[in-house]
Order: sequence, then C-alpha cells, then structure tokens
Amino acid sequence: MNEIDITIKSGEESRVLYRNSCTECAELVKDYGAKFIICDRNVYESIGKAVANSFRENDLDGWDEDNLYLIDATEKNKNIETVSRICSWLLGKNADRNAILIGIGGGITTDITGFAASIYKRGLKFGFIPTTLLAQVDAAIGGKNGVNFEDYKNILGVTRQPEFTLICSDNLNTLSHRDFLSGAAEILKSFVIRDEGNYEKCVKILSQIAQAGDKAEATRKLKDELAEMIYEAAKVKAAIVEKDPFEKNERRKLNLGHTFAHAIEHYARIDGLDITHGEAVSMGIVLAAKLSELTGCAETDKDDNLSAKIKRDFEACGLPVECPFSTEILSEAIGKDKKAVGNEVDFVLIRKIGELEIKRLKPESIKIIDR
Repeated sequence: MNEIDITIKSGEESRVLYRNSCTECAELVKDYGAKFIICDRNVYESIGKAVANSFRENDLDGWDEDNLYLIDATEKNKNIETVSRICSWLLGKNADRNAILIGIGGGITTDITGFAASIYKRGLKFGFIPTTLLAQVDAAIGGKNGVNFEDYKNILGVTRQPEFTLICSDNLNTLSHRDFLSGAAEILKSFVIRDEGNYEKCVKILSQIAQAGDKAEATRKLKDELAEMIYEAAKVKAAIVEKDPFEKNERRKLNLGHTFAHAIEHYARIDGLDITHGEAVSMGIVLAAKLSELTGCAETDKDDNLSAKIKRDFEACGLPVECPFSTEILSEAIGKDKKAVGNEVDFVLIRKIGELEIKRLKPESIKIIDR
C-alpha cells in the first residue's frame, strides 16, 4: 500500500503516494525548478511549516523562505480573485515554467492550487499534500481543479493531473470529528460505486467510531483499518479517472450524490447554513437513492428497499441524511449545474450497492421525491 499510479491516454501521469511523513515531499520535488507552496493558514503550524523546514534542511535548489503563500481556505474565498492574487504573487516572484507549486490543505486548497498552476503561464507542474480525509480520497485525486463563481460550485476550472498526491495518515490527527465525517461520506460514495465487499466493511468501521464515547481514541485504534479504506477508496477513483479522465462516460459515476449536494451547498450559502461538502454529499446520496427507486432504476428487495438501507447505514456512521431544502427549490439550482446539457441533467442513480446507472432527466423531475 505505497503507491497508486494513474496513466492517462494523453500521456499525463500522476501518482498517489502513501508515506509516513509529509516531509518526504522534499525528496519528491528536488529535481524540479523553483518550489512554491500554497498552504491553508489553518494547517501551517501543524503541517505546512514542517514541509517548508524540510525544504530548507535538505538545501533544495529553488527553495526560498518567501516562496510560501498562505490562504484562508473557505468556500467564500474559493474564487477567481484568490487565484488572481496567487498568479500575481508568482509573477512577482518571477516563477517560470520549470517551477512546481505544492498545495497543502483540504480540497479547497488543492482545487485553488491546481487551478492557479494550470493557468499561470499556460501551466506549471503541481503536487498536493491533502490534509483532510475528504481531499485524500476525492478532491486531491483525479485532476479536477476549479473555483466557485457567483455562488455556484466549481463553475470555473480545468482538468489537469497533479505530479503527485502525497497522503500521510498522521495528517488526520489534526481533524475534528465533523471534518473526518465529511471525508467518510466520500469513502462510502466510492464503495456505493464499486463495492468489492468494502461497503459493509466501511459501514462497520465508521459505525464503531460513531458509537464510541471517545471518537478520537476510537479513530486512533482503528487507524490501520481506516488506512485500508482510504487506500481502497482512492483505488476506485484512480481506476475510473484513468479510464475516463475528461468525464465522457465512466467518470460521471463519481458525481453520485453531487448534483444534489452542489444545489444543497448553493442554498446553504445563501441562507447562511453551516453545511460541509461531505454532509451535503451524504444527503445527496440518500436523495439519489430515493430518485433511483421512484424512476424504477433501483433493484427491489421485498425485505429492505435501497434508500432505507443507505439512510440507515449513513445514520449509523454519524452522517446527516435529511435535506433542509425541498426538491422543488433544489431543482432550480440543479438546472444551472455545470453538467447540465440543455434543459436536462445527467443524474447518477443506484441500481444496487456497487452498480450504478446514469440517466438524463429534467431537473424538475426530482420533485417526485417530495410527493
């Protein structure tokens, strides 16, 4: 469990690396030109500083103590203005196309870093050190880099692979349990897409943590089991990305729950509600399961229907499953989703755990869920 290689038909290559310490990044970047770090301010003291110090201690060519840029990684700041400021900073540092940009933080930071690197001088090399579970299994893998625009998720972006994604399990020690759960939703999503026996195993592990009085201690005790689930979830995404990097077909399955989730996040921002991406994905997968049943996609089980099982499993893991918005309201935002084709949207529906179907529907068709 050391490395997952991703090779795209276009020739792009990317690696997902599992290491004991993030300071091993120094070895990964030594042969590039100038080294620049974009770091979430919240993880600078715990992780960013250690990486920067390792560059200095290894006397890396192209590293300077001023080659570090801190950002406030929030959805509000995940916009083209932040990217513009980073590009101005790089220009002021005379960064050339031999440079490499390292993003240290969660999915917001890696998205911003990858997007800035992709457009500055038509493309710098970049790598990620994801510090959240969500980023380790989803955002930092696969080459999607983008920012929000006018309160809509990831409307501006590019698809370009990082040189590497360096995953260190010790980074998870810095997470709150709520942030941990946001990533757990994405792990479960991976196993709803491709099961191979991992879905029930993951539900069991996450349920144990959810039921524990000391969740941090339970997480530490189950560290090895969690590391295996993280690895298996990353393998699911890597395999799909390798087969379909530009979301022509198979990769659309990774959007399971996300069409609903992005609409939920849109209205949450407008209403000032505190809903994380992973929480919205959890609600979105439950809604997708209900829509799967109502459109006749889901396989029926006389003893337990699909949406009831997923809802029960997610609740046992400590995830939210009730959406605060009606599907009538959600349908308006879904109509503006970046994946919309004319007046229809490709919804990812669930036949059964481990088997999906993509169905093109009008956004208003989701209203049957609330009837």
